[in-house]
Amino acid sequence: MFLPVTKEEMDKLGWQQCDVILVTGDAYIDSPYSGAAVIGHVLLEAGFKVGVIAQPNILSGGAQAKVEGPGPQNADIARLGEPRLFWGVTGGCVDSMVSNFTVLKKPRRSDDFTPGGENNKRPNRAVIAYSNLIKHNFKNTRPIVLGGIEASLRRMAHYDYWQDGIRKSILFDSKADFLIYGMGEKAVVELAKVLDETENLKLKTESGNEESFQKIKGLCYISNKIPEGYIELPSFDAVIKDKAKFIEAFGIMYDNNDPGRAKGLAQKQDTRYLIQNPPADNLTAEELDKVHELPYEYDAHPYYAQMGHIKALDTIKFSITSHRGCYGECNFCAITSHQGRIVTSRSEASILREVEKLAKLPGFTGNIYDVGGPTANMYGISCSKIKGGHCGVKNCLYPKVCDNLANEHERQIKLLEQIRAVKGVKKVFIGSGIRHDMVVADKKYGEKYLRQVVEHHVSGQIKLAPEHSREKVLKLMRKPGIKSLLEFKDRYYMINGETGKKQFLTYYIIAAHPGCEERDMRYLKEFLDRELKAHPEQVQVFTPAPGTWSSVMYWTEMDPFTGTKVFVEKTNKGKERQKKIIKPE
Repeated sequence: MFLPVTKEEMDKLGWQQCDVILVTGDAYIDSPYSGAAVIGHVLLEAGFKVGVIAQPNILSGGAQAKVEGPGPQNADIARLGEPRLFWGVTGGCVDSMVSNFTVLKKPRRSDDFTPGGENNKRPNRAVIAYSNLIKHNFKNTRPIVLGGIEASLRRMAHYDYWQDGIRKSILFDSKADFLIYGMGEKAVVELAKVLDETENLKLKTESGNEESFQKIKGLCYISNKIPEGYIELPSFDAVIKDKAKFIEAFGIMYDNNDPGRAKGLAQKQDTRYLIQNPPADNLTAEELDKVHELPYEYDAHPYYAQMGHIKALDTIKFSITSHRGCYGECNFCAITSHQGRIVTSRSEASILREVEKLAKLPGFTGNIYDVGGPTANMYGISCSKIKGGHCGVKNCLYPKVCDNLANEHERQIKLLEQIRAVKGVKKVFIGSGIRHDMVVADKKYGEKYLRQVVEHHVSGQIKLAPEHSREKVLKLMRKPGIKSLLEFKDRYYMINGETGKKQFLTYYIIAAHPGCEERDMRYLKEFLDRELKAHPEQVQVFTPAPGTWSSVMYWTEMDPFTGTKVFVEKTNKGKERQKKIIKPE
């Protein structure tokens, strides 16, 4: 079912008031690919009444519309009234500053998650903007709870590329009450239950309620004191003055992101502390199955669909998430900080039930556009050393695939075979990318997996992400060397030749990553021409998104692991020159 977005829909359900109202920067797509939809359905399943306000019009209810009562009924943010328990605020599936601006800080014209595609409905720093909008329209309102990737990656003092400086936790900047980091399903239900059982719904932490919050893993809040046993990070004042202190603070946060090993953290940001409880436990396979089998509509809510075509639906409507988490830990990627370093895979039975459901939806043409996660071929792969948490000693895939990782593609081979056999399915594509080094390192099933992919799951080409070929740059990216890439390429084209197919490889490339100079891009250009005979279309300039080691390098101009100085291209002209070496315009 769709979660209600209007009072009329609430009336049809017999609801006088929502327990929770979710406010999101994306159009409301009721799909397991939408964080707001997932959290909404998880709360609904737990017995709470949940409504959604997507992309609220900031101008329809700003400071000029402030009132004493429940808010102006013509204001977009007020159309569901006030929630009984809390407001849930998210910027959407992408950080709003990344969504709204290119790395050269030019406004982006399009937005795949906005009806009509024009990028005109997601405000800059959306989490802060929506929190302010709520407060302008509802005096002394219920708690505001932040979530999603924008809040998750900005939960501590962080480098902000668009400001080119260190900002406080987004919980301080937004003046919200709580922040849920990571994927959030467990924490949000626990918080809702605590608020539901409390007479004082405002639940200010200064009133001595800290013990209620400390029990909720995955929660951040503001307090006057540090809980016993929590690690204190260098303060906001310290990290803005000393880049070495910033590296130290980020390192402590990064090392305490795994639920099996993490401690609670605290960081002083004015006279008070940002308190981060240890992360929530990863969902089990059974729990992940349940989340993905909630009654989603796999479509945009009609209220938003009437406003125009939502491009994201073209791919996500008929795609399957098979797992979450990533063993890769690439330094430029925020997945590790948000989803975690441990992969949890759904059961084959659950995935097949979802495929059967998709095959019956209107508009299904027989094509499943993706079966995967952050990386498709991590499905079903586990580590023999994980006992509730990451070992904390090794990188799973760098500089090579760890011997403790059960890197066998057998489960994914069988899963793809089963999906192809579902009635109505004509073609299953792998759109979420493949780790070529994992395929090459799998001596038992790698060849069979690649052959199956070539024969059944390619839409003309496969996209690989080597990002670079220069060893010193790859090391700073935490990406594998070129040996496995060349071996994968040779095997791929050999199998294509044997099967009579003419399918290609295309490559994602990053320009201007910390440590990369123009001479390194020229070296890469020669490698692409000589070894890969490729002219990549996907060349992106490195974006220093919050929550990544590479953004730490960008700000500090240091290798945070060795302390040595690193060249960082910070001028737009220099960044454009690096990109044009690979892709002249």
